[in-house]
Amino acid sequence: MDTLLPLSKLKTGTKALISKHEDNDFKHTLLEMGCLPGEPVWVEMLAPMGDPMAISIAGYYLSIRKKDAEKIWVELAP
Repeated sequence: MDTLLPLSKLKTGTKALISKHEDNDFKHTLLEMGCLPGEPVWVEMLAPMGDPMAISIAGYYLSIRKKDAEKIWVELAP
């Protein structure tokens, strides 16, 4: 298995697969929005100050705060 890293550490244009979520209040919301383990995710854009970040997942764009992206663990896509 590849090394896991938080989604918040990825640069624009990076593709990855969601591996797991840390338990927090926002976890269920992320799952409802399609951020499921095994789902491919692409970092589309970062705001000028780096927060929030726009990701492409499950066929749509999602804007997510970096503090929430820190709780999503991914592995880089091949």
